[in-house]
Amino acid sequence: MSRRFDIHYVLDFIPKLLAYLNITLLIVGSSIALGLLIGLLVALPRLYNVPGLQRLSRIYVSFFRGTPILIQLFLVYYGLPEILGWLHIDVSRIAVLYFVILTYALNSGAFISEMIRAAVEAVDKGQVEAAQSIGMSGYQTFRRIILPQALGISVPLFGNLVIGNLKDTSLAFTLGVMEMTGRSQTLGTATQHFIETYIALSLIYFVISVLLERAFVWLERYLNQYAGKEQTSRQQRMAKRWQARLIPISDRGGKQG
Repeated sequence: MSRRFDIHYVLDFIPKLLAYLNITLLIVGSSIALGLLIGLLVALPRLYNVPGLQRLSRIYVSFFRGTPILIQLFLVYYGLPEILGWLHIDVSRIAVLYFVILTYALNSGAFISEMIRAAVEAVDKGQVEAAQSIGMSGYQTFRRIILPQALGISVPLFGNLVIGNLKDTSLAFTLGVMEMTGRSQTLGTATQHFIETYIALSLIYFVISVLLERAFVWLERYLNQYAGKEQTSRQQRMAKRWQARLIPISDRGGKQG
């Protein structure tokens, strides 16, 4: 049973939890970086309509968008060693942290692939045709026309993904990873001041999320600073439209993974 609430424990727990912030940020940064690579590879077959690979891409995206991240953690941590064991590959000595990063990377890759596809397809096809009509190569068209606008469209989506990934790392402790949430559990158990522990933890997540949100808003404005008001407004409408499509139906009643 928890003891009587004491605000001093909140102030005492914050630095103790911040000592494990590096693990949380490592999971977020590594999984997003790897997820960008995975997302690009998964998005290409659907952008260029590659037979076979296009279907596999859809199955991959549907699975990781349609299942809870907690279940994905268990499947990767317990299932991947079994599959690799059939190939006589022993991964039993690999730290659990790497399985966690891989899981979040695969999950992020599914959302990033849809984000890339959405951003590219949201660019006005008339601009692409106009660029080609004046002699621009495919690479020049992509670099000067598609990429700048696609980045402006994707930043809000990417920002939401990073913040969501940050909050989802709180589930890593279920596999024994001692990040901030895992540390909060041990602090609460040791002191029996669970409410103070969770308040301190929520404050840290809240502050980091706000800082990330401000950073992505600034980045979006920077990327769109040379775009006209009409074009910027159009990009914002497209971003909101695609953001609604990127959220799985099962997540609209509460995010599950």
